[in-house]
Amino acid sequence: MGTEIPTSPEISEALLPESNKTATAATAVLDQDEHVPEWKEQITIRGLAVSALLGTLFCIITHKLNLTVGIIPSLNVAAGLLGFFFVKSWTGFLSKLGFTVKPFTKQENTVIQTCVVACYGLAFSGGFGSYLIAMDEKTYKLIGADYPGNHAEDVINPGLWWMIGFLFVVSFLGLFSLVPLRKVMVLDYKLTYPSGTATAMLINSFHTNTGAELAANQVKCLGKYLSLSLVWSCFKWFFSGVGDACGFDNFPTLGLTLFKNTFYFDFSPTYVGCGLICPHIVNCSVLLGAIISWGFLWPFVSQHAGDWYPADLGSNDFKGLYGYKVFIAIAIILGDGLYNLVKIIAVTVKELCSSSSRHLNLPVVANVVDDEASEILLVKKKRDEVFLKDRIPLGFAVSGYVGLAAISTATIPLIFPPLKWYFVLCSYFIAPALAFCNSYGTGLTDWSLASTYGKIGLFIIASVVGSDGGVIAGLAACGVMMSIVSTAADLMQDFKTGYLTLSSAKSMFVSQLVGTAMGCIIAPLTFYLFWSAFDIGDPNGPYKAPYAVIFREMAILGIEGFAELPKHCLALCYGFFVAALIVNLLRDITPPKISQFIPIPMAMAVPFYIGAYFAIDMFVGTVILFVWERINRKDADDFAGAVASGLICGDGIWTIPSAILSILRINPPICMYFGPALAR
Repeated sequence: MGTEIPTSPEISEALLPESNKTATAATAVLDQDEHVPEWKEQITIRGLAVSALLGTLFCIITHKLNLTVGIIPSLNVAAGLLGFFFVKSWTGFLSKLGFTVKPFTKQENTVIQTCVVACYGLAFSGGFGSYLIAMDEKTYKLIGADYPGNHAEDVINPGLWWMIGFLFVVSFLGLFSLVPLRKVMVLDYKLTYPSGTATAMLINSFHTNTGAELAANQVKCLGKYLSLSLVWSCFKWFFSGVGDACGFDNFPTLGLTLFKNTFYFDFSPTYVGCGLICPHIVNCSVLLGAIISWGFLWPFVSQHAGDWYPADLGSNDFKGLYGYKVFIAIAIILGDGLYNLVKIIAVTVKELCSSSSRHLNLPVVANVVDDEASEILLVKKKRDEVFLKDRIPLGFAVSGYVGLAAISTATIPLIFPPLKWYFVLCSYFIAPALAFCNSYGTGLTDWSLASTYGKIGLFIIASVVGSDGGVIAGLAACGVMMSIVSTAADLMQDFKTGYLTLSSAKSMFVSQLVGTAMGCIIAPLTFYLFWSAFDIGDPNGPYKAPYAVIFREMAILGIEGFAELPKHCLALCYGFFVAALIVNLLRDITPPKISQFIPIPMAMAVPFYIGAYFAIDMFVGTVILFVWERINRKDADDFAGAVASGLICGDGIWTIPSAILSILRINPPICMYFGPALAR
């Protein structure tokens, strides 16, 4: 798990600006005469091939982000754009050779998008940067063999085959858990699913004349910055030497004093790209968290070395400063997660109980009363017909869930012996209810709380199992819960996208199944590339895997409590936990013109443990976007996502040759190092 930031605005057709309503109506007229392919025709061999290629690329990017900083922006725009580009290029090439090619439809584009997102989503929810890697020996040793509750028996190192098997037995249940409710969620409740709606609008725009021209320009822009990012990452490698202190990644751009406190720009295209994609408030929240922690709090705590904690401890000893970093970050994450969980459940219960005024109260599609009302209603009728045409039998969904739950209940204890079969079975009894709450909340707010539900399962199971295997049992239970809740919300997002692009619900479901199957293989394989090539989990290296330590410590806390925290650490944790609740409350009760400037606690928590360097990079990205928007707002809206995706993808592609060079023990030839000038 990382911190996945929702980046799409809340959009529905009736909430579009006036200038776009005419275009929407025109699209409605066009949709009336549009041929909708059968669901089997929407799934093509070329589409699946492109999905596998892009799924591999985005799995690599997600792993890199998850294992470095833990912040993962939405890559849906890049997935849709690249899917459009690859298939259009392929069909154009074959046409020039004289072959007859099947037209590329928006339904096929939607299937590719769904498949890719399902595939790389498992690189996030599969726990490769959180609960799975928290089980490994390095994380165990990093916390300390003598640390209470941290036992050598609670160690399972990553293995390719057991990770693939685990994903196969847990990743499909979420898809079957809410399939019977697709009509209720999309048509009856008319939930917005902002990211799904925005993705559908993007795909629809690709398949118009003006949209295709813009998409072609966006692809050129993406390719240009992908090439620049790839070349720059290659260039940086030559100066990175051996070890973790060389190269542009350790360039003291703000001076050596600030460099010691991790304040420096490390020339990372990935983090600058994240800054371009993530909202300004997210980037500013990350920077504020870095300033509070590394600018003030950690220097203050360090001044009390010898009093609050022994001064001779290592930099990664949990009884020293390292303990403050980890536990205060955990406190903020839990405070933010608890607040949002209660908020989403309260909103869900309120809306469900207000059955008489449900359709009026939900912040979704308002009544359209302009001149194009009839056209809008006609296209809505056609969308309803297409969405309901290819039914997924209730018996199939129920039997699929029960069968997969039975297989999973029997298999998971073989992979993780401390997690007994009855714990798994209980999880599958309550999972559909939690999946519904999360999917409903995601439809309203675009914020998935899958990781929060996972943490709840972690604490409960770890505390129930106790010191004899509680760590492994808690972490595995976290994975079970996260997988179900996350994939269920993703499926509903895809149903909303399919509804708006006139794609069959059955083709959406099948493409989710195929994409999930791809992810069960591709995500572990690409992770193992990182695991074999790089020093994963080294707190002083680039691949810190920050959430591995945090998740293992959460499991230990569920068993042992807070007895072994350094002096005043618990008081600081309480303070930051309450502060996270208060800041979230202020964001909700203040007017929008004020709340838009109030930081997000979850984003602030990330640099507390990792460092400030990536916050500087992301802030550079947000400054570039801010200036760009002031100079030419339309260009920024059209091309910022393409530029950001190019920067992220180029750096991600370089990871493959970099990993191969590392496996072959070919080291960079130069170490560029910076230190204080020698006195003459």
